[in-house]
Amino acid sequence: MLKGKKALVTGGNKSLGLGITKSMLEAGATVCIMASTDSVFEVVDELKAKGYEVYGVKCNLMEREQIEKGFAEAMNLLGGKIDILVNNAGIQRRNKCEDFVYEDWMDVIQVNLNSVFTLCQLGGREMIKQGSGKIINIASMLSFFGGQTVPAYAASKGGVAQLTKALSNEWASKGINVNAIAPGYMDTEMNVALKNDKVRNEQILARIPAGRWGTPEDMGGVAVFLASDMANYMSGAIVPVDGGYLGK
Repeated sequence: MLKGKKALVTGGNKSLGLGITKSMLEAGATVCIMASTDSVFEVVDELKAKGYEVYGVKCNLMEREQIEKGFAEAMNLLGGKIDILVNNAGIQRRNKCEDFVYEDWMDVIQVNLNSVFTLCQLGGREMIKQGSGKIINIASMLSFFGGQTVPAYAASKGGVAQLTKALSNEWASKGINVNAIAPGYMDTEMNVALKNDKVRNEQILARIPAGRWGTPEDMGGVAVFLASDMANYMSGAIVPVDGGYLGK
């Protein structure tokens, strides 16, 4: 489905990002994982041992210069071409709104929104030159709702949804499809506090018709679909992957 395609996945070395990375590799894509720690190279070695064509770049998404340098390195590893960009990397900070630390606000906005714009711009320029490309941003249920004790995360993910639409408006006519996936409540390290809160966990599960938290594997198929030619007439969409949560 993605044979011969070149993809860059941020945060593709763990959690939801690793689920997306594995699905794209299984679909035939060559993937470069961009992550902030050396663990990216361990994951790359494990995947290479399974016969996949995969590369790793260590990059600090807190700094624009690092992002630009990391993108250039990724492009070199991918042979100067990028067909698919997945902006998956994200961070979380929790506190009551009245006590939320400004530095935490800035860190979340930088990684979850500013770096997404920077990479979309860098990737978009390359895709415009070649006349084709797929950009997949990772939004959230908090692109629709406000959440609790996560004002920066909610603001950043609302921004990702609107950025996705704005980019689509300008780039769809240039052969670039820009969409976002909005994962629901996923069983990842980011949500450990929620899962461990018995009351909140029960409230969340009661609203999910599927009756369970999502997994990284649940993300992969949707990402592959959006990255494929099957989604050529789909752009500017925010696609929920939530077990039916939004519909209840």
